[in-house]
Amino acid sequence: MDSLLNFRRISMARRTLFVVILLILVPLLGLACSAAPVDDYAPILYFEKEEKCYPVDTSYYLNNSILSSTTIEGKVIPYLDNTLGTVNDDGIIDAYQQKFNARDPSVYPPTVYYHQYTDTASGTTVVQYWFFYVFNPGEGNRHEGDWEMVQVVIPSSGDKWVGYSQHYSGQKATWSQVEKEGNHIKVYAARGSHANYLRSYSGKLGMANDIVGSDGKVLKPGDYNLVDCTTQIWIDFDVLWGNVSSVEDFVLGRAGPRGPQFREDMNGNKMWDGLTWGNSLLQANDTLFILEWFLYNFITIVILITVILLLLILVRIYFRHKKYGLGPRILSMLYIDGFNLKSIGNILCFVGIIIAVIGLIGSWYVVSADINVGDYQTQGMTDLISVHGLNGVQIFMPSENGPIPMGSAMVPFSIFLLVGLFLMVLATIGVNRSRKLGMKYLFRGIRFIIVIVVLVSVVMSLGLFAGFGSSNSGSSSYVPDLLKQISSKPFGGEYPFQINVQNVTGDVNVKWGIGSGAVLVLVSAIFFLVAGILEIVDNKEFFEPKTRVEKSLFGRRKPPVVQQPPPQNIPKPRFCPECGNTLEERATFCPKCGTKL
Repeated sequence: MDSLLNFRRISMARRTLFVVILLILVPLLGLACSAAPVDDYAPILYFEKEEKCYPVDTSYYLNNSILSSTTIEGKVIPYLDNTLGTVNDDGIIDAYQQKFNARDPSVYPPTVYYHQYTDTASGTTVVQYWFFYVFNPGEGNRHEGDWEMVQVVIPSSGDKWVGYSQHYSGQKATWSQVEKEGNHIKVYAARGSHANYLRSYSGKLGMANDIVGSDGKVLKPGDYNLVDCTTQIWIDFDVLWGNVSSVEDFVLGRAGPRGPQFREDMNGNKMWDGLTWGNSLLQANDTLFILEWFLYNFITIVILITVILLLLILVRIYFRHKKYGLGPRILSMLYIDGFNLKSIGNILCFVGIIIAVIGLIGSWYVVSADINVGDYQTQGMTDLISVHGLNGVQIFMPSENGPIPMGSAMVPFSIFLLVGLFLMVLATIGVNRSRKLGMKYLFRGIRFIIVIVVLVSVVMSLGLFAGFGSSNSGSSSYVPDLLKQISSKPFGGEYPFQINVQNVTGDVNVKWGIGSGAVLVLVSAIFFLVAGILEIVDNKEFFEPKTRVEKSLFGRRKPPVVQQPPPQNIPKPRFCPECGNTLEERATFCPKCGTKL
């Protein structure tokens, strides 16, 4: 009986212990299950080699900041002001770098915050990874504090997809378009701006012209702390994580960002709502990846093509030298001897080259504006958009301190044309007829004209984009109308209009037109065309080709062929018909047998 009671007691104790274990393990299992996607998709962060700031624990920033506020247009705006520096110096970056290099626990290891939730309506799970940087050192986008985010969206059925934040908006991509190790997505953070990209060669097509690379620090899961941001006390406070003092700070990107729960893109969709925000992003395109790769490697490609073309030209010059010689002046453009068509053609070519070089390094197209809106006023016309031969496309934001670059595509378009001019000059070495030289001039002029035609065609096509993004709101109609005006008058025009947005009114006068650089390129094209026509019409020989030296199959010189003089008229020998004796040409009888002939 006692043994039975003991067995029951032991059995009851085991059951009680089992229940207790279940009560402990079930929540833990639930946490493990909910946290599994967070760990599975944790990003691998790639930074450019000159990056100075990495994701940091917010406590470091909070401990070095004071809560302050300012009133802008009657609204009180609270913000965190970092006491280690300002937007006008590198104090905040230097202080952070010193601690990071020393692996101070307040900043090391880096920290990544996550936010995971499931949309009840669709059953879609969204896993967000938030990165906080102490400073955003960008040109025209320089501010204290910086919040960026990437997310993985896992539908209840169907393929996963991602969204990467980039400045005020971002980019979404299918799961197959994402570079990854296992399920760990790769994120390429731009230098300074910390915008997130899908490829290490991206950033050149964006408005910000970000510098992206994978040649710097790499942070893999395990290299950083992964923290649930919903457990942080600051998550519900709507403050700016950086100093702000005026409306202009917001316009020019000098104001600190709002926190994760309040961060908005330009369309007003809060990033915290990953589905709404993610669906509003521009879809990544595989063709654009190829274009981005080309732009990223533009200079390398130009050098490679130049070397190949240079080798081909040198080979042609070598064979030209062996066949005809290179002439006394080597460079056929130097045959200027008197008042004749070929000399005039060469002079015009030299003038065309000088004009072309000046034009190719100048401005090709300019859009400028005189703005007087609210409390803001420019000092006369200020460039907004500039297409430059060497600097590519640049976009400016006017400010009280002059124009500030807001982004550009730093692609030196004119490099190809300058290289082409150089190769054209080399290709004229040893050309012995003006007709061949004229064809080279003619083709160069045609190519320059094509460049100007393409430029004007692009401007004319701007009207096709006038309808995109337009709505019934008053502010959105100004840009489409302006694009239509520019596309209808691509060579130049003026468009004054009034702005009335949210009780802010003012006048804007926009002017645009082809820049002096493009005009000079067009003038140089005309010089090349005229020079080419004169050389072709003249069709004169610059120098006498040297005697051709024939060679055998293995390159050994053949002995010169000595031509024999033509044979003389030698009379046929005469013979005696009786005895066969050889007779003289005029003999009348055979001296041997006496036969009369």
